[in-house]
Amino acid sequence: MAPKTILFPTDFSLASDAALPHAEALAKQSAARLLIVHVEEPPLAYGGGELYYGLPEPSSERILKMLEDVRPADPAVTFAHRLTMGDPAGEIVRIAAEEGAEMIVLGTHGRTGVTRLLMGSVAEAIVRRAPCPVLVYRETATTLAARRPEPAGT
Repeated sequence: MAPKTILFPTDFSLASDAALPHAEALAKQSAARLLIVHVEEPPLAYGGGELYYGLPEPSSERILKMLEDVRPADPAVTFAHRLTMGDPAGEIVRIAAEEGAEMIVLGTHGRTGVTRLLMGSVAEAIVRRAPCPVLVYRETATTLAARRPEPAGT
């Protein structure tokens, strides 16, 4: 019998960071492995290695290092990392099905209105299509702002 798995997708945002302790607690309580996943979106077709805003795209090695830095605080929680490329919601749903995940735990930014319409909602797409229960954690904007690190040199 395969070990229980709780899937934790991260986009390295403060919203994802805020959801990690909840994923960790659920994994610990159910003696499940925590599968920490990041989905890298395919490179933009119109840029010469630069995003629309003129920022260089991060390298896969840098993204892998960032992913490896996402880990449960409790060393007793078994975990693994997976880096994949594609549509974030589609890949997360695919991996959850492939792994037989008991649950997906993810953070959300909680965008509404025009921002959500323009950017879409990965969390909503996952909830609609997931093969297992999904826990969506949304930290308050005030708490997220308080967690934001100070810029260097201030």
